Amino acid sequence: MNWMPQIAFYQKVRNEEPNKQLSAWLAELEHAEGIREIATGLYDKNKSVASDCLAVLYTIGYSKPELLADYIEDFVRLLTSKNNRMVWGSMIALSTLAPLYPVEIYRHIELLLNTLKTGSLITEIWGIKTLVGLSTARAEYKQHLFPLLMDYLEKCRPIDFATRTETLLPLIVTVEEKVLFLQIVSTKKSELSPAQQKKLNSVLKKLPSGC
Repeated sequence: MNWMPQIAFYQKVRNEEPNKQLSAWLAELEHAEGIREIATGLYDKNKSVASDCLAVLYTIGYSKPELLADYIEDFVRLLTSKNNRMVWGSMIALSTLAPLYPVEIYRHIELLLNTLKTGSLITEIWGIKTLVGLSTARAEYKQHLFPLLMDYLEKCRPIDFATRTETLLPLIVTVEEKVLFLQIVSTKKSELSPAQQKKLNSVLKKLPSGC
């Protein structure tokens, strides 16, 4: 079976449904050849084809990231793309892979950090998830990245603060980390609207009590 014709562009559909369906098929079948065929489209000159192929791959990453292991370097390379869609899509893929392949991804840490600084909001959101995945996978990576992630939390917009707080919860495992984390939360809380504070309080209930 040829898989490329199943993407949204070739199906002449202007939404993600064909891509989602294709990713579900490939993930369920663990179809390495089909995934490889789709990966060749990442560099297609047609931007729609390239972005559809990337969407198929990062959606596979949500359920079976191990099937994307051979394409880590492709996702890293695409972080330098001039097409913003390819940048944030690649960061989504890397975020799903980071807990499983931290060494392979961390070797590109300078590029990841630079992309966070210069990328769009969605790139930043998924980039922080990538850094959290790296930090929870290896202690030495956490030692480097924890202060940077706390800085991102401190500078976060009020509208995004509760969501960002929830993303960072897996990092809080010691008393010292909890104290610093809650200091930032306490300082920022006064900037939040009542609705935002309510959402934050709900998130904080998930904070481990043992640390």
